[in-house]
Amino acid sequence: MVDMTAFKEPVIILTAAAIVVPLFHRFKISPVLGFILCGILLGPSGLGGLAVQQPWLNSFTIQDRASIAMMAEMGIVFLLFAIGLELSFERLNMMRKVVFGLGSLQLGLSALAIFAVCYFFLDTTGTGAAVIGLALSLSSTAVVLQTLAEQRRLTSPTGRGAFGVLLFQDLAVVPVLFAVSMLAPDRMGLGVGGLVQSLALAVLAVGLTIVIGRIVLRPLFRQAARTRSPEIFMAACLLVLIATALGSAAAGLSMALGAFLAGLLLAETEYRREVEATIEPFKGLLLGVFLVSVGMSVDIAKVLERPLEIAGAIIGLIALKAAVVAALGPSFGIKRPAAIKAGLILGPGGEFAFVVLGLATSLSVLPAEQADFALLVTAITMCLIPLLGRYGKQKTNAAQPTDAEERDLAQQASQTESPHVIVAGYGRVGVVVVELLAEQKIPYLAVDSDIDRVRRARKSGKNVYFGDASRGEFLRACGIERARALVVTMDGGPAVDQVVTAAHLEQPNLPIVARSRDAAHAVHLYSLGVREAVPETLEASLQVGEAILVESGVAMGNILVAIHEKRASMRASLLEASTSATPSERMRVLRDQHQKEGT
Repeated sequence: MVDMTAFKEPVIILTAAAIVVPLFHRFKISPVLGFILCGILLGPSGLGGLAVQQPWLNSFTIQDRASIAMMAEMGIVFLLFAIGLELSFERLNMMRKVVFGLGSLQLGLSALAIFAVCYFFLDTTGTGAAVIGLALSLSSTAVVLQTLAEQRRLTSPTGRGAFGVLLFQDLAVVPVLFAVSMLAPDRMGLGVGGLVQSLALAVLAVGLTIVIGRIVLRPLFRQAARTRSPEIFMAACLLVLIATALGSAAAGLSMALGAFLAGLLLAETEYRREVEATIEPFKGLLLGVFLVSVGMSVDIAKVLERPLEIAGAIIGLIALKAAVVAALGPSFGIKRPAAIKAGLILGPGGEFAFVVLGLATSLSVLPAEQADFALLVTAITMCLIPLLGRYGKQKTNAAQPTDAEERDLAQQASQTESPHVIVAGYGRVGVVVVELLAEQKIPYLAVDSDIDRVRRARKSGKNVYFGDASRGEFLRACGIERARALVVTMDGGPAVDQVVTAAHLEQPNLPIVARSRDAAHAVHLYSLGVREAVPETLEASLQVGEAILVESGVAMGNILVAIHEKRASMRASLLEASTSATPSERMRVLRDQHQKEGT
């Protein structure tokens, strides 16, 4: 017999994803908010709390947040892995001022200000105020980055500032947890020596992850790519992600930090785009689980008991943390408007507050009542992040365009932020196209499914990645929404058709130039939405014709005009044939055209 209860939580999450995301997308509302609302509705403070009196509610509600805790944590792990793929150590080095300067000051000043409010105005003990200050000074990496990604603002000045602060907070989680533990030395037995030893172990773990990753990752993915099996490549992606996350956890760090390091290492390889496309579905679903767990933390009954206190705490927390970021941002190269928007989205609490406050409660460092109040404020403010992000985006659209410095900073954060040309296929034709684009200083991104060909191109300094361009998710990973054009240079009709179809579904108005076998294939490609279809036979015949005209003594100017007119005429006949309703009619138009030209 199958234990049906073991599948209850996954089925609820999948159902929520299938209903919430399309529904909220239709009404242009962030799915982040939808998942959180599902957690509130189906969790223990919603319908799940009524399951004791109404047993029939058990089948589609979640009574215990711990039952989805592991899946929720994996959502954060996958998110940080994806963020690492968007960066590299070089870009991270460029952001060091924001990460270590703004990030450290934001954490320290916010914790100090919250401590002062709790200690002097809320009658909290010094130890309790310190714990609450550390916990609430942290922001939500998962919700903030997901919101910015949905709004395509990760590479904006606001996104850069927010990400830099969040990255430092992730790095600071371990010291924060040690600090909380040291507040109860009789229970943990940790002194300064133990703290230093643990931090040294953490630094060693990070160093080993980077060294081993640089040695192992490329050979591992090279073997997976040569199998040409999507399943094997997916297995390699999941192995690397989970192994680095578990290794990081074993060293006392967060699993998310280990996954982030793995993403950083892969960002420098030719497998980056394919890995990003492979893990995207997992990231979306598991992150949805985390957001549902956040919603389950909101206890409606407790909110109704103390509405004014909770409202004041929410407003005060967001305003205080936003003011700190807004005041510090200009000193680190972030303009005041962008700093204010970053402060607003960083103002709410974060997921690590649950960890910090939970540890403090278990050690009796903080009374359970105060911890519950802080957790409730954290959960509610996290629900407000999509709304605060939308407000920031509206203000961005209403403001004047950013200056040249801000545009440069935004472009440095992503290789595909500026309009670029995607070249699908790096064979003989693709190499020529890439060389022409490079000579004219036009940004390009070439992809090919032959890993050996990609490796040779990467060694020569070309911006070529391994991947399957016939997949819509891979084209999205290549930034097709920002591309100025797509060139399909692959050999073989079906492969070209698949890439063109996938690209047209993603971006119907994207100009596509495609290589075709012959005139009939060109007609078919025009019917698929291609802007220009170039038959191999056409160009070969024109080159032969040009050569014979030169040998016949015709003036070069006349030759160029004749070749240009002939190409235009043949293209017109292909376009006319592509508008015909049936294949037979298209072929008839082509036949009639050729007969007219023959007479």
